[in-house]
Amino acid sequence: MRGLIARKLISELKVQLKLSPVVALLGPRQCGKSTLAGYYLEKQINKVFLDLERPADIRMLRDPEAFFHQNDTNLICLDEIQKIPNLFPVIRYEVDRRKRNGQFLILGSASPELIRQSSESLAGRISFLELTPLLLSETNKAGFTSSGRELWLRGGFPRSYLAGSVEASFNWRLNFTRTFLERDIPAMGLTINTETAGRLWIMLAHSNGQVLNYSKLAGSLGISSNTVKKYISILKNTYMIRVLEPLHSNLKKRLVKAPKVYIRDSGILHSLLEVDSWNSLFSHPAFGSSWESFALENILSSISPRWKASFFRTEKGNEIDLVLERGINRICIELKASVAPDVGKGFWTALEDLNPTQSWIVAPVEKSYTFDAKRNVITGSPMDAADYINSL
Repeated sequence: MRGLIARKLISELKVQLKLSPVVALLGPRQCGKSTLAGYYLEKQINKVFLDLERPADIRMLRDPEAFFHQNDTNLICLDEIQKIPNLFPVIRYEVDRRKRNGQFLILGSASPELIRQSSESLAGRISFLELTPLLLSETNKAGFTSSGRELWLRGGFPRSYLAGSVEASFNWRLNFTRTFLERDIPAMGLTINTETAGRLWIMLAHSNGQVLNYSKLAGSLGISSNTVKKYISILKNTYMIRVLEPLHSNLKKRLVKAPKVYIRDSGILHSLLEVDSWNSLFSHPAFGSSWESFALENILSSISPRWKASFFRTEKGNEIDLVLERGINRICIELKASVAPDVGKGFWTALEDLNPTQSWIVAPVEKSYTFDAKRNVITGSPMDAADYINSL
């Protein structure tokens, strides 16, 4: 296994612990939250770390108020906080008693939406940070090189990306998806039919980047549309899929109203599709949608959450894969899995409809270049596009 990779979120974690009594570091299982927290805690003198999956650590919290009092001056880190949601009222009491920032660092594998159901008492006392699997900006330092292609194939989960071989990486991901359904989701108190949820996950992989059709999925699985929606919500709130909403606009156009779905990690996507090598990916029908998912995730995970993300598609087929809006800025991004990308008439028509401040064609290229100067379109890698957006 190769060496550890520095995570960009460490600097933001330091900032938020100075500004907030409680910081929640959230993200999917096995994405590196504990490693990142451990790296930060190594440099702290007064700290304590409890893993709430470890029985010995759980026993320390039989009387949480007494334990917190005993560690009054320590930064207390609680891993897998969703395991013991009744800790939140006690944490609130401690926060209000101590009246200082940087008291608790909590780690969780559920989204802010799920965490907030248990942590409403911490309103105004907690800030949320999301750690994703590894990003291009963390593994690549000089354009979209061979390491970028490797990240695309293996995905960003550290144990997958850093595995000693492609086969070991693929086997890790197969085991991850199985244990995620059989153990991790039930451990969060969420009830699912493991076999049905697994089949749905595979179906979503085969429709990656496409508009969601709940009724069609329900019919194929022999379950209700409400159950499909429930399972999709669980996969979304545990960071396995991304549901991208369509652009809501006052343009006089008939727009697609259903959302698109993406498997967030490209490596997990490939394991669900049984793609186990670069050659099998290159020849697979999902090659283009795989790049679309990989590039979109790297862009959205690298920019401020204050950008509103959507896609644009008219019923006539004019389409933009990703539209980002913030204030007066509107960025249109087309995602193409080619080192010599091209776009059709629908792309140019959509640009005329949306009148963006800047447009990008994001492709697996090493250096960005002007695609169409007249219409202000640039071609570049996901890193290039994200860097531009972050500069605004």
